[in-house]
Amino acid sequence: MSKFPSKKHETSIDILTNWVSISMALIFALPSLGVFLGIYYGTGNLIIGAVLGFGVHFVTLAFSGRISNYLNKIMN
Repeated sequence: MSKFPSKKHETSIDILTNWVSISMALIFALPSLGVFLGIYYGTGNLIIGAVLGFGVHFVTLAFSGRISNYLNKIMN
């Protein structure tokens, strides 16, 4: 179990890892979900929305290494 740090500048690695993971999950999931729902509700076409949402999801996954390094640099 991780304990919270006593001073503000002493941040535990468990807390940082958790925030990086949450941020990455939001970055990967929300844009593709937004594209899917936007196209589905805008045009009513489920297949085009699913294909484009799926495409956006895998484009963001292609840059997952860079996104992870950037978030680690910011949060450390």
